[in-house]
Amino acid sequence: MAWFRNYYRCVRCDHEWPDEWSCTCEDDCPDCGARHMTPYESDDLTTVIEPLGGEFIVRWSPETAEEHADYRELGRFATRAQAEGFVSLN
Repeated sequence: MAWFRNYYRCVRCDHEWPDEWSCTCEDDCPDCGARHMTPYESDDLTTVIEPLGGEFIVRWSPETAEEHADYRELGRFATRAQAEGFVSLN
């Protein structure tokens, strides 16, 4: 399943916040409670590359993810370039 970090700005109080979900959906303002704010920007986080202990780990959010990304490791690589190459092939 796709995974996104959505960025919102409240039209009532101008509060800004990020939220992660499996789609680019509307959200309610956590500050004033205004409803149905549409994200003005979203980052696709379905597949991510994380540096860890000198390696680069490729993680993917599976179709079963609903309320959390529930990342699964797809591979470990010595360089970021290798990890990015792997991602581009899949």
